[in-house]
Amino acid sequence: MRNHVNYFLFFIFAILFFSCNSIQKEEAVKEDQKELKIWFAEPASEWNEALPVGNGRLGAMVFGGIHFEHLSINEESLWAGQPINNNNPDAGEYLPEIRQKLLNNEHEEVFRLSKEHLLGTPPRIRSYQPVCDLELTFFDLEEPESYRRELDLQNGISTVSFYSNGTEFTREVFASAPDDILVTRLEASGPFPLTLGIQLTREQDLTTVVAEKNSLTLTGQIIDAPDTLSGPGGKHMKFGASLIVINEGGRVKVEGNSLIVEKAHALTILMTAATDYNINNLNFDRSLDPEKICKEILEQAGKRKYEVLKKRHIEEFNSLFSRVSLDLGENLFPEIPTDTRLQAVREGIPDHHLVSLYFQFGRYLLMGSSREPGHLPANLQGIWNQHMKAPWNSDFHTNINLQMNYWPAEVCNLPETVKPLIQFVDLLRRPGSVTAREMYDTRGWTLHHLTDPFGRTGVMDGVWGISPMAGPWITFPIWRHFEYTGDLNYLKEYAYPIMKESAEFVIDFLIEDSDGYLVTVPSHSPENSFFVPGTNTRVSITYAPTIDIQIINGLFDHCITASEILDMDEDFRQQLIETKHKLSPVQIGQDSTIQEWIKDYEEVEPGHRHMSHLMGLYPLSQITPKDHEMFEAARRTIEKRLKHGGGGTGWSRAWIVNFFARLQDGEKAYQNLLELLRKSTLDNLFDNHPPFQIDGNFGGTAGIAEMLLQSHGGEVCLLPALPEAWPDGSVKGICARGGFVLDIFWQNRNMSEVKIFSKLGNTCNIRYRDKTVQFETSMGKSYLLDGNLEIKK
Repeated sequence: MRNHVNYFLFFIFAILFFSCNSIQKEEAVKEDQKELKIWFAEPASEWNEALPVGNGRLGAMVFGGIHFEHLSINEESLWAGQPINNNNPDAGEYLPEIRQKLLNNEHEEVFRLSKEHLLGTPPRIRSYQPVCDLELTFFDLEEPESYRRELDLQNGISTVSFYSNGTEFTREVFASAPDDILVTRLEASGPFPLTLGIQLTREQDLTTVVAEKNSLTLTGQIIDAPDTLSGPGGKHMKFGASLIVINEGGRVKVEGNSLIVEKAHALTILMTAATDYNINNLNFDRSLDPEKICKEILEQAGKRKYEVLKKRHIEEFNSLFSRVSLDLGENLFPEIPTDTRLQAVREGIPDHHLVSLYFQFGRYLLMGSSREPGHLPANLQGIWNQHMKAPWNSDFHTNINLQMNYWPAEVCNLPETVKPLIQFVDLLRRPGSVTAREMYDTRGWTLHHLTDPFGRTGVMDGVWGISPMAGPWITFPIWRHFEYTGDLNYLKEYAYPIMKESAEFVIDFLIEDSDGYLVTVPSHSPENSFFVPGTNTRVSITYAPTIDIQIINGLFDHCITASEILDMDEDFRQQLIETKHKLSPVQIGQDSTIQEWIKDYEEVEPGHRHMSHLMGLYPLSQITPKDHEMFEAARRTIEKRLKHGGGGTGWSRAWIVNFFARLQDGEKAYQNLLELLRKSTLDNLFDNHPPFQIDGNFGGTAGIAEMLLQSHGGEVCLLPALPEAWPDGSVKGICARGGFVLDIFWQNRNMSEVKIFSKLGNTCNIRYRDKTVQFETSMGKSYLLDGNLEIKK
């Protein structure tokens, strides 16, 4: 697929292209500059080059093949496995002994006991899986001319167009949320009509594929083999996929388990998929019939013409996507494919429009993988997965990744995308309370470093998975949703109960160490390890790592504020305040960086991908310029990580962008954003862990937003980390805590104007550089301020 040119030839080509156009052509280019299209001059040769569409429940990767078109289809809930209580039955009995030995630094014995008596039984989950592949085989096409494959982010439609046999062929694919279907439209404008075969295929666990008249129906059931690591085998989740073909001209006939379309001048394929998963039960539900669900969805969608389906899709899609725009400069290369542009960035050519495109692609992916009609949150790959056994099972990873998926949701004006996460976490309280009680003898609920749609909450994978603060950690996007929306009913009915029960777990879990501090024992600084002092012994299991202290402080602060707002639980609030005072402090080590552990241990990997001890810098706001010593220690901590090769994964590099934005260092934030594009971004702009993992896309989008607007600490800060590379620009529709929506404009690196819309009527405390202004607002009213923060009349 790569059609790369070196940066010198690219630069020369761009100059020639723009110098040889007429005024009329220049006007057309100006229109193209406003477009947000990822496009290529040839079909995808593999899954990682295809283009994604999604509606929150259904997803497809569109390859754009000429003679053979391939759509890889996903449905959010299709997972192998089943509900299992994997809490180690020995945990309660051995926990006191493990705690005492850990506080006594008996590391080898702690590891042995933890592996035997804390590790989950079984310790692994099974994988998220694709539903099927939709395959279109075209007959008698000649080699094409003027081929183009694109994804238009502004309407959520993937398009393929080319000329062959004297005919213009076009295809459109989109995932409609209002009609809950995947739509594929094919048209032939010319003398050579559409003649093709249509199939539904699946690699395994297929029961039937039935073709009749103008429809195909696929059914199956996941058959899991017994596995000591993943649990009992058996006949598990049922699934189905169905499509109907609506031809304009020509005819459709059945041939075996396929459909053959002959001589149509246009064709619409409506497709959907379903499983028997019931999220309210965190289990499959045999009263649900996937085939029947598909039939009912298609019956409703089939009543509408293609033009109506497309119009409904675009209107609903635009109601979310069009809320935010980002202008970092004109698109100098509108006629150059995205993969070539990305390669030019790798070679050192600036392309600020590509940054805007990348930012909006992150918003697009979140819309596609986490919203109604879907019910589950975005997993490690969002909703798009080609593997029967995906990398890391495409799970819900709760030691940074799932949380990072939702970093851009509120600030980028997509609060609807958080609702599946809120619902899922609310439901996880049930199995999470069993884990809290059986493993740790506490109230409340928790989980460890990953889970699945069946609500697995015990210790997973290995001893390094002992991370009981992952439960409190996943409450942060729950609280953030309230900070931005100010929805008191949501706070009372959902957010506060979730957070309070999580805080109850923490209170009961904490024990006192020999220094009199309340500490988490046992625990873990995600996936990192240290040397036992004076030895080469590597240890990961520990007590009171820095991240735990920051998480607990964050959770308790959120609960305290929520109880004050709701005017309830005064005694509980006081207990949280008193407990906070007894926590061990965040410390600065001998090398002047923030310690990752309660002791100043030597790290095994100084450039480790996780930077958990900087949770207080971002996404929390515990480390700020008000504490200069800690703020500078955070800066040195990042520099140390980078010096030793940190940021090697996509999501890790994205986190660094956010760190430097919080440090108000626009140049280093921008440098690391470029590194994210150069080293950790695939040609279709998917994040590359490697392999593909979607959290880096979301973290990168959040990082760009954080460079332009911050709203923690009770103030709205404008352009806190604007790099020199973006001297002129604007961002519109970006959101701040307190219910504010902002349009920010800047010229020559100076803020020229800001429009503030107040959704809630809160007091606005706004800062630009060293100047702060506070003013009262009225609900539903806009305020225009100039570059000096003076309100314009």
